[in-house]
Amino acid sequence: MINNIAIIGSSGAIGSAFTKQLSIMYPGAKIHAFSRGKPKVSDLNIKYYSIDYNDENSIKESALIASNEILLDMIIIATGVLHYDQVKPEKGLRDLSAKNFQLIFEANTILPALIAKHFIPRLNRDKRVVFAALSARVGSISDNQLGGWYAYRASKSALNMIIKNTAIEFARRNKQAIIVGLHPGTVDSDLSKPFQGNVADGKLFTPDLSAQKMISVLKHLTPISSGKCYAWDGQEIEP
Repeated sequence: MINNIAIIGSSGAIGSAFTKQLSIMYPGAKIHAFSRGKPKVSDLNIKYYSIDYNDENSIKESALIASNEILLDMIIIATGVLHYDQVKPEKGLRDLSAKNFQLIFEANTILPALIAKHFIPRLNRDKRVVFAALSARVGSISDNQLGGWYAYRASKSALNMIIKNTAIEFARRNKQAIIVGLHPGTVDSDLSKPFQGNVADGKLFTPDLSAQKMISVLKHLTPISSGKCYAWDGQEIEP
């Protein structure tokens, strides 16, 4: 039984879809939706909150808010960055920039790690619980056949290591915990818009469809799956 859910990054395309779909799937659960924007008015079983990703105290406080009444059963991190206005995925070594690396790693690796630091201890320890963070297939070293996208690929590879470490550590407290990365596929969002021309027919998902597929994957995972990364179709992505 899932009674308490936290979603971090709830205002983005995928985060918003996760919030909507989980609200429908678990109408009796409390859903705490965090984003850096002005919070929406609470609706049905969803409560919206602001969070400052640049302030670790805000992350800590958010974890306490979400678990104030009962401990958490599910945590979804739906944050992530591929590009900013002035930061584009690198095509080659000539495009590398220390500043760009810092920006991408702060968003894709450091932030999820700090969220894990404060939210995972607020998970139940006596039942099946789930912690999932959006990762990406391009973070797989063994799957990389094209090169490029240095910072983004590296940041997601590093995130996958954070997930692995966290899964090992929290399993000592809860053998039923499932801590994984999720690849959402190519989703019709601001993140993917500059690259949608290369997407094969039928492989560009709506946010709702992607969230539905990932939730279905999470429902079927077992503790043996913890520490790994899975695609939207349930296939494990090799490191």
